[in-house]
This record gives sequence, structure tokens and C-alpha cells, in this order.
Amino acid sequence: MNFDDFRRRADRVRPTPLEAVLALFQAVRDPRDRHKWHTEQGPVSVTGPKFTNWHRNVGGGGAIDLVMHLAKLDARAAVAWLEQHLPADHVAASGAANHTAQQSRAASSGLPLNPTGELRLPHPDASQLSRVCDYLTGCRKLSSSVLQPLMEAGKLYADHRANAVFLMVAGKANRPIGAELRGTGTQVWRGMAPGTRKDAGYFWVGPKGSKQVVLCESAIDAISCCMLHPGRVCISTAGARPNPRWLQVLIHRGYQVRCGFDADPSGDTAAQEMIRIHPDIRRFRPAAKDWNAAL
Repeated sequence: MNFDDFRRRADRVRPTPLEAVLALFQAVRDPRDRHKWHTEQGPVSVTGPKFTNWHRNVGGGGAIDLVMHLAKLDARAAVAWLEQHLPADHVAASGAANHTAQQSRAASSGLPLNPTGELRLPHPDASQLSRVCDYLTGCRKLSSSVLQPLMEAGKLYADHRANAVFLMVAGKANRPIGAELRGTGTQVWRGMAPGTRKDAGYFWVGPKGSKQVVLCESAIDAISCCMLHPGRVCISTAGARPNPRWLQVLIHRGYQVRCGFDADPSGDTAAQEMIRIHPDIRRFRPAAKDWNAAL
């Protein structure tokens, strides 16, 4: 690919609304400041096509710069990432203003658009399961003895794009309320099933009956933490969220809750806010950047 080809491709994806990119990365809009988003790299302020991460003293303009920052990619890889995860018509239209974040999420995960907000879980594809297992055991070093019961229970499966699907559930009946999706290819990608209601439930792993709970930022981190601390129930909050609605229920039921968010500025900030809201919670900081890195 010569420079002119790259420039044409970059010009097509650069105008993508930053809000659509942030949604693909599971960023959460601050309820008190609509220009502020909480990301894995820390809080990001967005003004039109410009963004700033004050914690990391980084800023830029356009979707390519934002992907480079959030996914730690170079420019060519960021352009390829946008082309892969945005709908073809969206790319061709150079980021039409009426393209919503929900459409971006649905298109990137291979799921139909979801204007009603109804939960649409990916359909299992057994032919892709070996690839997902190879990724989780080989690249992420998760134990097959931990993964197998999750697969047998339907809490972990593969979709037709070979994404790992981690089912989020609610209540004793483990009613599905959503799913975390993690790509298993060479490009970094994570997302949520359309219609997922994060505050209604969560992905969890660990021994039933344990009253010791560790809150982690992702399903892979929760499994990693459970392998390192097998006596605890490890829960994914699907991002560094300091006050999911179900958290107070766990505390009222007598669970000893520890905040195991990532050992980085974003995780530490969210943990401090969680402990401020819920003083009974204690910090349980991973020894590395996150629990999977520690594993």
C-alpha cells in the first residue's frame, strides 16, 4: 500500500464521530458531564472532533488519533481497526452525523441493528470454539479446567466471528441480561452484545457459597483473578465502574467485597470513588497492570 492509498483510506474513516469510537471501546459517558468519557486509558474529554486525556497529558483530533490512543496502535493499524469495526456504508459516507454509537457497536460485533434496545445475544457457533479456546488458553494463559465448566454452563461460548462471548446474568436463576465480547484476532477489540444492561447483572466465576467477592474490570480478568485466588467469587463490572446498581445488593447480603480494578490511574481513580461511596469495600490491587497480566 503506497502513501496515496493510505491517505485515501484515512480520509474515509477520520471523520467518524468520536462518540461512536468510544462506544466501541466500552467507554462510559460521565452522568455529570456529557463531554467526559471514562475509558481504560483514563477520563477522556471530547469537544467535537477533538479529545484530551488530562491524566496522561495526551490529546488529538479525529477518530484515528483516538483509536491510536485507546488501543495503543500506530496510524496504519488504527485505520485498519476502524475499517474492520465500522460498517462499510459508514466508512463510505465518511462518518455521517446521524450514525449512532449503537449502530457502530452492532455492526462491529456482527449483530443486527437494535433500535428497540432489546437484548440480542450472539448465536453460538461451535465451529469457532476451538479458536476461542486457543486464544484464551494460549494468548491469555487461562486454564482449560476453569474454562470448561463455564462452557458447559453456557456462560462462555464462541460466536460466528470467533469472538469469545462471556454471558452476563442476574439473580439465582442466572437470567441472561447481556454479554461481554472479546475478539480473538490480531486486532484489539472488545464490545458488548446489543441491549446489554450492565446494571442488571454481571459475569461471574468462582465457588458457589463463597462470601468473598473481587470486582474486576473484565471477564478475562475475573477468570484470571479466580485462578490466582480460587476461594473467591470474581465478578466483572465490564469496565471500571465505581457504582453499579447491583453492588449495594451484594453488600447488604453480607458479601465481603474487594475492588480489584486495574493497577493504573483509571483503575485507581474508579476504586477510590467506589470506596468513597461504599466505605466497607477495600482495595485489592493486582500485582501487575491487571489480573491477566499478573497471571
